[in-house]
Amino acid sequence: MSDLPFWSLPDRAKKDFRIVVGIDFGTTFSSYAFADKENPNQIESQDTWPEEKGPLRTNTALQYDNEWKVIKWGYAALAERPRTKKLFAQPENRPVELFKLHLGNMPQDRKPRLPMGLDYRKAITDYLTKLNESIKETIQARWPNFDYHSHVIKIMTVPAEYDEKARHIMRMCAFEAGIINTLNSESLEFTTEPEAAAIYCVSALKEHNLNPGSTFLVVYCGEDTVDLTTWTLLADNKLSEIIERTGDFCGSAYVDREFIKYIASVIGNSAVRNVEEKHNTQLQYMIQQFHPAVKFGFNGERAEFMTKEVDIEKLCPALMQYVQGEEKERMEDSEWIIELDYETVKSFFDPVVERILRLIRNQLCKTGATSAIFLIGELLESMYLLRRVRSEFSSEVGTIAVPPRHIAAVSRGAVYYGLHISAATSLDVTAGPSLAGPSLDV
Repeated sequence: MSDLPFWSLPDRAKKDFRIVVGIDFGTTFSSYAFADKENPNQIESQDTWPEEKGPLRTNTALQYDNEWKVIKWGYAALAERPRTKKLFAQPENRPVELFKLHLGNMPQDRKPRLPMGLDYRKAITDYLTKLNESIKETIQARWPNFDYHSHVIKIMTVPAEYDEKARHIMRMCAFEAGIINTLNSESLEFTTEPEAAAIYCVSALKEHNLNPGSTFLVVYCGEDTVDLTTWTLLADNKLSEIIERTGDFCGSAYVDREFIKYIASVIGNSAVRNVEEKHNTQLQYMIQQFHPAVKFGFNGERAEFMTKEVDIEKLCPALMQYVQGEEKERMEDSEWIIELDYETVKSFFDPVVERILRLIRNQLCKTGATSAIFLIGELLESMYLLRRVRSEFSSEVGTIAVPPRHIAAVSRGAVYYGLHISAATSLDVTAGPSLAGPSLDV
C-alpha cells in the first residue's frame, strides 16, 4: 500500500475494520463508495438507487405521508415522470429538500422552510436511515461474513465550517439512523468535504506526477456553490491547505435556473410559479431530463450543436393548465414544443461560467505559481466549462484536468481517507487558513 498517499491521524487502538465506506451526505445530492482494505485500489461507487440505475449519486430529498413516514427518498422523491397527460393535474405533496442547511451558519430567516411539524433533525435522520439501508444491503451482499458494526468503518464528509456542535448532531443522527450502534462508536469518523476532494484528486491523478512543493487548485462545482481550495503537496505525501478557501453561489443548479427562467419567459412566470408550488415533482422531472438531453452534451462548439426541443406536454403537462392569453395561443400553435437553439443554451451557461473563471483568476493571483487545476462536480459533465478554463489558464498552469468519476470525488476521497485510518498509516492533512464561520444556530 506504499504507492498510495496516506493522511495520518493520531495513533490509537484500531478495531478490526476490513471495509471502508465513504459517505457524502450532501445538501442536494448524496453518494457513497466502498472498498476492502485488502484491495485499496479497487474503490467502488454505488450506482443503484430507488427508481434509477447508473448515476453515482442520488438526490437528498424525502417524501412523507400524512403521518411523517417516509414513502420515497432520493431521486424517486423529487422527480416523477408524469403518469398522465390530463390537462388538470391534481396538486401533489411537495418533497422535503435542503434540510441539511439547518446545520449551516446562515441566518435563521434564510434557512429553507420545512413543513409544519417536521424538525430538521428528524429529516436528516430519516434520510440517513434510508441511505444506511442501501449501504448495509450493498455491503452485506458483497461481504456476508463481516459484521456491519465491527468490521465496517464509515467516513462521513462534512462542510469545512462545521463546528463540534454540528458534528455532534450529525453523529447523533447517524446513531439514530443505524449507521453506528453506539453513539461514540469508532466505526464513524468525519473528514471535511474539501479534504476528501483534494485527497481524491491527488490519488486519482497520480499520472500527473505532482512533486513535493507542487501547488494545486481544486475547483469543486457543487449544486449551489463553487468552492476553491489551494493545496501544497509536501514531503511524504502530506497535504497542506495554504491559503484561505473561497467560493460563490454559481454552481450547477444555476444553469438549471437559467433554463427555467427561459421556460417562464416563453409560457409566463405565473404558470411556472404554480407548478413549482403544486406539481414540483413534474418540474423536477423536466429539469432532470434537461440534463442528459441538453446540459451535459453542450461543449460550446456551434458547429456541433443541434437545436433541442422541450416537449411540455410530455415532460411537464401540469404546466398546460396554467398558461393563459397570448402565451397559450403560441404554445398551442407550436404543439407545446419549445425550441432551444445554440445561443439560448449558451446563455444558460455563460453567467455561471464567467463567475467561475473570475473565482479561479482571483485564487491564482493569491497563490502565485500553480502546477495544476483539478475540476470536479456536475458542471464538468458538460465539456464547456473545462474548455473555457483551459482556454483561459493553460498558458500559466501546466495541468488542467477532470479526474475520473469526479461526480463521486468526495465519497471516494473519504474512502481513501478511511483506508488510511484503518491501516494506521502515516499521512497528514494540514489545515492552513480556513473560513471559520460564526457559531452554528441549531
